[in-house]
Amino acid sequence: MNWKTLAIAFISTIVFLSAGNAIAQTDLNINNTNLMRLGGDVTVAEKQVVENAIAIGGSTIVQPNGRVTQTAIAVGGDVILKPGARVDGDAYAIGGKVIQAEGATIGGSKSIRDNRYDGRGMMEMHRDQNRFLPMYFFHASLRIFSAIVGAIVGIILLRAAPPFLPNLAATVRQYPGQSALWGIGAVFTFVVLNIFLAITLIGIPLIPLLGLIMGLSSLVGSLGISLFIGQQVSDSLPERLRQQRSSLQQFLMGLLIVTLLALIPFIGGIVVSVVSLLGLGSLLAWKLGKAQPPILESLK
Repeated sequence: MNWKTLAIAFISTIVFLSAGNAIAQTDLNINNTNLMRLGGDVTVAEKQVVENAIAIGGSTIVQPNGRVTQTAIAVGGDVILKPGARVDGDAYAIGGKVIQAEGATIGGSKSIRDNRYDGRGMMEMHRDQNRFLPMYFFHASLRIFSAIVGAIVGIILLRAAPPFLPNLAATVRQYPGQSALWGIGAVFTFVVLNIFLAITLIGIPLIPLLGLIMGLSSLVGSLGISLFIGQQVSDSLPERLRQQRSSLQQFLMGLLIVTLLALIPFIGGIVVSVVSLLGLGSLLAWKLGKAQPPILESLK
């Protein structure tokens, strides 16, 4: 195991995630007529006129007397029209809703009509410090549930296809750099495809399907990372205890460690992101790249 290479891959992943977060906080303004943001809200200012307003991972907010001449889109957020706001074309909210204040108009179609207006978007709720504990327990419950689902899927894979998870673990052990690069490339491609599908409008129905494929691939890959972590912990144990650890035990041990780390506030999100990215990368490096780890003798 080359720990230096793995450390470089881990640091590169953290830098990539940090850079992605910085990019997410920046508006992409195309010719001053199209507003787009990744991972945050897009706001059309009062009396401002734009062609399209698109938020991926946030809400699209049109301030009073603001105008969108073509389309307002929010993926993972709400489309919020304040009094006097105007959308000449369509308003789409994927994973959210369209909130239309009194006096706001939509010329085309909309996903949901909701006359109750409280001036708050879905993403803004997450920034409310008074709701930190409820939101923490909500996300903690989701992560525990995901761990249970992952344990079930992992057990099934170890029983039905014994070499699969060990090969994923061997891939990230032998090719950590390639795994990180494949993961980063997959995330970048996923973001670009989502932007393309959102802009074309025709491809909007494909966004949930693309997200499902990405999520399932990341889940399966992260199970291999859990086994890898369990193997590393097992290797550090005394030889007497090490020989008693089966692949299933190592997998469950690694999954427990990942889950406990994921429950730590603030740090947990980074842990989940890194594990998912490396897991996805190891899966792609093994199946699509040149990384071909040998099957363990005991699994032949």
